[in-house]
Amino acid sequence: MGKPTAEIDLSIELVSELILSQHPDLAELPIAELASGWDNAMFRLGEHMAIRLPRRSAAAQLLLHEQRWLPVLQRQLPLPVPAPIRIGRPQNSYPWSWSITPWIEGETANRAHLNSDQGETLATFLDALHTTAPEQAPVNPYRGIPLSQRSARFSSGVSALAGRGQALDGRLLQLWDTAVATPVDAAPTWIHGDLHSNNVLVASGRICGVIDWGDLARGDRATDLAATWILFSQGDTRERVLQSCKSVSADTWCRARGWALLLAVILLESADPTHVTTAELTMQRLRDGP
Repeated sequence: MGKPTAEIDLSIELVSELILSQHPDLAELPIAELASGWDNAMFRLGEHMAIRLPRRSAAAQLLLHEQRWLPVLQRQLPLPVPAPIRIGRPQNSYPWSWSITPWIEGETANRAHLNSDQGETLATFLDALHTTAPEQAPVNPYRGIPLSQRSARFSSGVSALAGRGQALDGRLLQLWDTAVATPVDAAPTWIHGDLHSNNVLVASGRICGVIDWGDLARGDRATDLAATWILFSQGDTRERVLQSCKSVSADTWCRARGWALLLAVILLESADPTHVTTAELTMQRLRDGP
């Protein structure tokens, strides 16, 4: 299972046309293609901005959620986030809304060393984010929901891996069963929904930004707390996250381990080398504890 095929050819020429037509005051700035993720393509605009455009229809609604809610959420967050500063509209051959955001300097966490004190930084960020979300906040069908609703996806991933000679060991399977059986014991909050190492930016060993908010939703914050095992290699750093998030129950941490394992299975199944490394490290950390 690899990255979905783009439904639109997002060239620099197309992006330049959109900028010239809708934001002509920015048209003289250079545009550079950066990367394409599963859902969106990214371009740099000058020195201080980025352009984010859906590359497939499934992502178009997610970008609308970012445009609606991220400017609201950024007011309460202690780290920079790419809240849109300009909105782009569908035009001619390009059918979806798109965003111009601030450029946040940093490397993704899968390419950078994180200092051991960044467990507290993650905990502070999550405490600030995990507040009561309004009833009209988005609900994500895949994130922030009871883990039992992802059991079929977990089982299919485990079966696929076993067929490739990568069977999960009994400790991890037991961890999953325990997490699924653990009830959701906390009210839903705002969640990022996709908080893994590709979406956390690092500079000089410190977390300096959190990006890619398309999956933001109202749901179980255990989904985000899974980042503890995805980001941090040292057990004492993970322990500091657990201790610093004082309002998080033992049951929520149990579910968080299940979410971390689910993401690891999905990443490992993808066979992308970068994703495989993240998945294998996450599984080992779950075995090691806490």
